[in-house]
Amino acid sequence: MKHRIVLIVALFFFCTVLGQLSYSIPEEMAPGSIVGNVAQDLGLDIKRLESGKARVFTGAGTACIELNREKGVLLIKDRIDRELLCRQVMPCALHFQILLENPMEFYRATVEIVDVNDNPPVFINNDVQFNISESALVGTSFTLDTATDLDVGVNSLKSYFIKPSDTFSLKMNGDEDNRNVEMVLNAPLDREKTDHLSLVLTAVDGGVPQMSGTMQIRVTVLDFNDNEPVFLQPVYKASIKENAPLGTLVVKVTATDADHGSNGQIMYSITNVANEIRDLFLINRGSGEVTLNGKIDYEVSKQYQINIRASDHGGLTGSCKLIVDVLDLNDNRPNIYIMTKSNVISEDAKPNTAVSMIKVEDVDSAENGRVHCFSENDDRFILRSNTANFYTLETDNELDRELASEYNITVTCSDEGVPSLSSSVTLTLHISDVNDNAPVFDRSSYEAYIVENNSPGLSIFTVKATDADWNQNARVSYILEDSSVNGVPVSSYVSVSADSGVIHAVRSFDYEQIKDFRFCVKAQDGGSPPLSSNVTVKILVQDQNDNAPQVLYPVQTGGSLVAEMVPRSADVGYLVTKVVAVDVDSGQNAWLSYKLQKAADRALFEVGLQNGEIRTIRQVTDKDAVKQRLTVIVEDNGQPSRSATVIVNVAVADSFPEVLSEFTDFTHDKEYNDNLTFYLVLALAVVSFLFITCVVVIISVKIYRWRQSRILYHSNLPVIPYYPPRYSDTLGTATLPHVYNYDTCRTTDSRKSDCKFGRAGSQNVLIMDPSSTGTMQRIQSEKSILDEPDSPLEVRISRYYYHCSAEFDCFGLSMVRFQYLG
Repeated sequence: MKHRIVLIVALFFFCTVLGQLSYSIPEEMAPGSIVGNVAQDLGLDIKRLESGKARVFTGAGTACIELNREKGVLLIKDRIDRELLCRQVMPCALHFQILLENPMEFYRATVEIVDVNDNPPVFINNDVQFNISESALVGTSFTLDTATDLDVGVNSLKSYFIKPSDTFSLKMNGDEDNRNVEMVLNAPLDREKTDHLSLVLTAVDGGVPQMSGTMQIRVTVLDFNDNEPVFLQPVYKASIKENAPLGTLVVKVTATDADHGSNGQIMYSITNVANEIRDLFLINRGSGEVTLNGKIDYEVSKQYQINIRASDHGGLTGSCKLIVDVLDLNDNRPNIYIMTKSNVISEDAKPNTAVSMIKVEDVDSAENGRVHCFSENDDRFILRSNTANFYTLETDNELDRELASEYNITVTCSDEGVPSLSSSVTLTLHISDVNDNAPVFDRSSYEAYIVENNSPGLSIFTVKATDADWNQNARVSYILEDSSVNGVPVSSYVSVSADSGVIHAVRSFDYEQIKDFRFCVKAQDGGSPPLSSNVTVKILVQDQNDNAPQVLYPVQTGGSLVAEMVPRSADVGYLVTKVVAVDVDSGQNAWLSYKLQKAADRALFEVGLQNGEIRTIRQVTDKDAVKQRLTVIVEDNGQPSRSATVIVNVAVADSFPEVLSEFTDFTHDKEYNDNLTFYLVLALAVVSFLFITCVVVIISVKIYRWRQSRILYHSNLPVIPYYPPRYSDTLGTATLPHVYNYDTCRTTDSRKSDCKFGRAGSQNVLIMDPSSTGTMQRIQSEKSILDEPDSPLEVRISRYYYHCSAEFDCFGLSMVRFQYLG
């Protein structure tokens, strides 16, 4: 007994090599008992078991074994009953795999379950009845029901003994696995002495401690019946397909009895102890036909042995054996087990990266159990077979999450049966993102418009960039690139929202200062390292009608009057002057139109709508007033329109005296403020005093100069007049091309006068000082110098203004200042 225990312990710690473990343990071990040290037997580090998430994979088997990763040992998970697990199959073993991940590995393991004597022999009937004729001869044998012991090996049924043993003894027939027990008559029966016998049959096994079972045998002694039933053949063989319908005839057995009458009538019965066989098969007690009474499965049992008994009415029996072979059908689809798999894989994973490990089982036999697997749906994955019934799903090409972020990979396994059966499983694999795509703007460049005079902070435009990546790698931020516009940082002009890409104006723009500018916006994703791209944005400032027209000509002076002179002989269409105005706006905001808003005589003048030229619309007559005041309004074409007003004074006259007299009065027509009355009265008194003083002084000076001039006159000195250079006609345009300022110093004798020319002016106006007190005779005499026939200068003046200023210097000379305009 001790040697057996040592043998079991030795088998418990036995381990095979070449990646396969083998252990042996007794059944009925308590949960938590150690099966073996996996880490030590495989040469693995405990940390490797932890990092690889080592676990036990049993497939369709019962999970009776578990792995303790912390200690690296296999433990009993649930109590193991060998009889329930393997029945009579020897040896009884559990086959499973030990799986590890990162990288994927697996090892085969086998645990043999050693039988323990935990089941006693059992008889199907505890009490049996025999009717034996008294004529039975000594040595006549009677077949008894055998006992069944679910244990195997040494713990199985070993022997029988009967008590009392004076009348009957036991006889064993057959081998150890299929032993028949017969009760042999040792002494003649005498019904008159004893008509009933009571015997006890005991079956014992070979276990330690030994276990036994008993059956009560009751013998009734009958009258003479000297022939027992005999079967035509001791062993019958038959075959039946699995999944055959109920009632299918298996075989018909036949036995004969030489007796006549009731002693020759035979009844058939099945004497197997196991309920499994008694439930699966039925025998007709009269005909001996064996039929199928349950569902048989090749995968459960491939063969059945049935013991059949034939009994006559005299109590004599005969027996035979029926062997039924079960024929396999392809009735089981392959079972696919996902041993381990990765739910997520990076898109930059290299080819041949393992994704999942698969085990396939088909419980059918021969070609019905040979399985082939393949993957469907996508050519980026391939299924490789490592060993029989084990497959690894690997990547076959490079992955791109932007093309496909998820794969549903269908693995199909088919057997070689006819017809073939197959099973499929679909694996869902998510592709994790790698920051391999830079943001892309929806345009190669942008143009945006903003109206000038905008409010700071106004949203101008939105740039949009998309990133084909996912999550953080696709989160786009917008950054304004450093640059300058007209030497000023672009950040002082615009700003960009980092999240939305909205471009805001930082300042108010003025179209007249800046019409457009460019800058770059960078779109950067949130990956590590980040990727970016740039785009050019051009902002065009649109003009707004925010500037009124500005009149360049005629110039409006504060203290002097500007007048255009029109001769009374002017024809229809005579060009009086031209109003020149500009508008710093652009486009239609700068399109100017000229209108005559107010005039003393609207029937005499008109203004060109587009060019601003003031022309006569009829012949000028003597009845027309000398002074004409025209109000011209200049409007632009903006919305709303802006305008400017200019006053043009026109003198209708042929001579200077007429102009001076009218315009002298004209200047006094201005409105004065009543608040100045006091100051005017005071000024009048002062002027009167000064005037009287001046008159006395002037008379004195005049007398003195008259005397001096007489002396100069009698001296006969020549007077050489000086004329301005570069003076030319305007080729019949009725205007002078340049303006000349000159001072004329005159005496009462024109021969002693002098004309001094200054610089050319920039405006074609003649400014007339209304305070002039010179006489028209002086003007006539001064004009005669220009009209002398021998003068080197021919002056043709058709349109001009005069500004005459008579001053008396300390020498008593009259000085007149002229300004001529072409």
